[in-house]
Amino acid sequence: MATQKLYAGAKLRELRTRMGHTQKDFAAKLGVSLPYLNQMENNNRPVSTTVVLALAQEFGLDVTELSEGDSERLVSDMREALADPVFAETLPPLADLRLAASNAPTLAHAFLELHRTYRQMQERLASLDEALGREDARATPSPWEEVRDFFHYCDNYIDAVDRAAEHFADRQGGYRNIRAATIATLSNSGITVSFEETDRLRNYDPETKSLVLSRRAPAESQTFQLLLQLALLKQDALLEATLDLARFHTPEARAIAKIGLANYFAGAALMPYRAFQEAAGACRHDLEVLSGQFGASVEQVAHRLSTLQRPGAKGIPFFFVRVDQAGTITKRHSATRLQFARFGGACPLWNVHRAFELPGQFLRQLAETPDGVRYISLARDVTKPAGRFGAPLRRYAIALGCEVRHARSLVYADGMDVSSDHAFEPIGISCRICERTNCHQRAVPPLERHLTVDPNERGVLPYKVS
Repeated sequence: MATQKLYAGAKLRELRTRMGHTQKDFAAKLGVSLPYLNQMENNNRPVSTTVVLALAQEFGLDVTELSEGDSERLVSDMREALADPVFAETLPPLADLRLAASNAPTLAHAFLELHRTYRQMQERLASLDEALGREDARATPSPWEEVRDFFHYCDNYIDAVDRAAEHFADRQGGYRNIRAATIATLSNSGITVSFEETDRLRNYDPETKSLVLSRRAPAESQTFQLLLQLALLKQDALLEATLDLARFHTPEARAIAKIGLANYFAGAALMPYRAFQEAAGACRHDLEVLSGQFGASVEQVAHRLSTLQRPGAKGIPFFFVRVDQAGTITKRHSATRLQFARFGGACPLWNVHRAFELPGQFLRQLAETPDGVRYISLARDVTKPAGRFGAPLRRYAIALGCEVRHARSLVYADGMDVSSDHAFEPIGISCRICERTNCHQRAVPPLERHLTVDPNERGVLPYKVS
């Protein structure tokens, strides 16, 4: 297989601008001519091996940051947006999307923001009978989607918060002592911590400085909530500084993001980066082993694995997703080339949906996306009981996976024939942008294909995709 050329013009320009170098000075430090640098910055030439080595030696750059992950993520998001019927007659070729993502990422983000606003306007117009006369009957960015995209384009890794959480855990003697140390830290700050019979996982009263946690909740949930509250109280300056840099459009988005950052701190303190990464490698990413070692739930462990993207010390690039029983994606992140649909559900051929049928079991799947990339995917149902009779259960399914080239590092790949073409099941992202012409589970036709309808013939689908 031929090595894929690396085009990273936007990142080269960003690095040069950040360091205050002119093109002439930057070219001299990289050992290339000025015209050659100009061509690389405009993606007319790929980044050469010589330049990659110079970036690492001269500037200490983690060369994995030059990978096309961000660009591919933008391409995937733009393809999904352009699958909207409003663009049905003006679909640009894939090559144009890749050029836009590589050469003009800010413009690509602006396009996605515009399309999101358009969708929200359409949804409001569809429910005009409810919206008429209301003060908020106007298109505003969805705070939830804005925060989701913030973490999505940060690669789900927030360096300052991650390192602060790791530093806190180290000062308390490591993750094994984290629960007791967190309670002690809160108590030393004059906060009373108690466990009571309540349906609420966590309730903090700032006036009385009392923190009440549910005695019914699992131990890992209690520890997580303790750390989350600690982050809100003791790491407020760090969280606010991070939010300032994000520049959210609304107070609601900022408030949601602050809770998200506090959640991030809690997970990173419960599973400190270096210790967790080392343990994950030692047990070949066995979720149950890691769950027992760090006192975390399987879902918490799977989510943490997808955040191990620290520059210079990156883990395996994983994707992580959580869906509800209706197939709606409630959490999503991918450090791989596989990107999830921003709107609607996931591909029905993916094993994450079958996890509801076999509760308590790990389901393994070898899958191939339409671009020919192959993955190993692990799925399992997650039930969140309230701890008392009659309380509603919250049921989800989670999936964790990576490209099959990392299979030797996963205990779940044992016994699977990753060398057989027939072992891989075809999956996609969403039907509207999936290029497969013979999928038996297709819900709607792909927008980029012409259809043939024959009233005298009926196959699996009532049409043929040409």
